Amino acid sequence: MRVFLTGAAGFIGSHVARALLARGDSVVGFDDFNDFYDPAIKRRNASEITALGARMIEGDLRKKLDVEKALGQGCDVVVNLAARAGVRPSLENPELYADTNVKGTIHVLEAMRARGLRKLVHASSSSVYGGQEKVPFSESDPINRPWSPYAATKRANELYLQTYHHLYGIESHALRFFTVYGPSQRPDLAIMKFIQLIEAGREVPFYGDGKSGRDYTYIDDIVQGVVSSIDRVSGCEIINLGGDEPVTLTQMVQTIEQATGKKATLKHLPDQPGDVPRTMADISKARRLLGYEPKTNFAQGVAKQVEWWRSFNAG
Repeated sequence: MRVFLTGAAGFIGSHVARALLARGDSVVGFDDFNDFYDPAIKRRNASEITALGARMIEGDLRKKLDVEKALGQGCDVVVNLAARAGVRPSLENPELYADTNVKGTIHVLEAMRARGLRKLVHASSSSVYGGQEKVPFSESDPINRPWSPYAATKRANELYLQTYHHLYGIESHALRFFTVYGPSQRPDLAIMKFIQLIEAGREVPFYGDGKSGRDYTYIDDIVQGVVSSIDRVSGCEIINLGGDEPVTLTQMVQTIEQATGKKATLKHLPDQPGDVPRTMADISKARRLLGYEPKTNFAQGVAKQVEWWRSFNAG
């Protein structure tokens, strides 16, 4: 299978690329290597997947010609994982998030339409659920109160996918990822940041009362869901991919303490704007449509991430 993969040098994208290459698929990766976090990390990821047989194209989703040119050679499935990520940064620069996430996705859809490409797997986010009280979060829940510009862009993308399915027959899966973690996780995300701070004996920012919860999902489980979606994409579906194991902030810190063998020094801070109190995925649809089944519990996943971090630093 020929796969065109945006965000291929990122955390999730590079793991997906490795899985596809390992089973013999052809992968063309697309990434802009922006400075949201150290571009050297993405360059390293790109070098590794290129060594495995991927072809990398440097380009920007915001530039229509970049996307048209990259998709010019065609493919069997487009996997759109590229986006400006992060809830809190989106409060500071909402225009950038709209430009990259919404306009960029339209560029992908338009390039697909023009070339007769009909299969798309798209990265959405659990953030679209906002602060709703009902748990677990189901794909059929009404989604009308996003709590951040980032969440609003992800919901807008889902609506565009429905529009392009209706108008042009583009089949798509919008996969709502729930807090992905694991080896080579983005350094700005909580688990990676906390591991580094605890290992270094520095203060850990601890927002709120510790009762906020996240449905953390190990990277291998997310990859399993994405690859299955690539193989089965049809119609126009929104599908949760979660870990099926909500963890509070307090439990998260305690699990990292156990994995590192070190005690955290907490710096207590008020809740942050845009942060939702909890996430929890109903993954029954993913089980039914994708055969999805998360296999790595939170303690196991954190232990693997700590082991990777120590090995990475030692190397």
